[in-house]
Amino acid sequence: MGLSATAVTASGAAAGGLDDPAKKEIAMKIVSSAENSSLDWRAQFKYIEDIDDGRGYTAGIIGFCSGTHDMLELVQEYTRRSPNNILAKYLPALKKVDGSDSHEGLDPNYPKDWKTAAKDKVFQDSQESERDRVYFNPSVSRAKQDGLRTLGQFIYYDAIVMHGDGSDKTSFTNIRKRALTKAKPPAQGGDETAYLNAFLDARVWAMKQEEAHSDTSRVDTAQRVFLRNKNFDLNTPLNWKVYGDSFSIK
Repeated sequence: MGLSATAVTASGAAAGGLDDPAKKEIAMKIVSSAENSSLDWRAQFKYIEDIDDGRGYTAGIIGFCSGTHDMLELVQEYTRRSPNNILAKYLPALKKVDGSDSHEGLDPNYPKDWKTAAKDKVFQDSQESERDRVYFNPSVSRAKQDGLRTLGQFIYYDAIVMHGDGSDKTSFTNIRKRALTKAKPPAQGGDETAYLNAFLDARVWAMKQEEAHSDTSRVDTAQRVFLRNKNFDLNTPLNWKVYGDSFSIK
């Protein structure tokens, strides 16, 4: 497997990897339960709506947003792979609305065209590639450096999906910095449970800074449940709740 799959923590214990295909599939399902109230994450390639969180359109398997640059980068990558795709004509508008919640130049047909594009395997592959490049790979890599096992890697991943990794106080990097003032990760000789609780406390604080994210159940009744059960390797069966809905992976 090599180091990527079994990074060794400071304590000498092997840390399982969220990048193991079976564990990655679990991660996608848990995130989808929070983002789309469904375990069927592959059904979300076509998802698109404005959820009134100030980020414009939210769409696709990871909630790419027209207002937060990642949707623009996704459509650029799709266009690099398939130059004559149905979304390429929206690139000037996506550049213009980047950083705002505006739909200028996107309405009325952008959502319909997104759903059409979502049937294209090239667009699906582009979504997965950008998810991995921007969110999954950096968060899993950082977690392994901190000596965290699969659950900790997932906790980092879910945080970066929601908060991104910009310079603002609620970004992933600053959530991690806030946690480090309270506890040390295993790679620095700390206790994994104590550190992950500190990280989740910091994450909850960040979520409460923003009305659209103020429901913290994806932490309280999902990630904290796995942590209380000491399920550091994210082994099945898994049972959790998000926004009051119950989910399980057998």
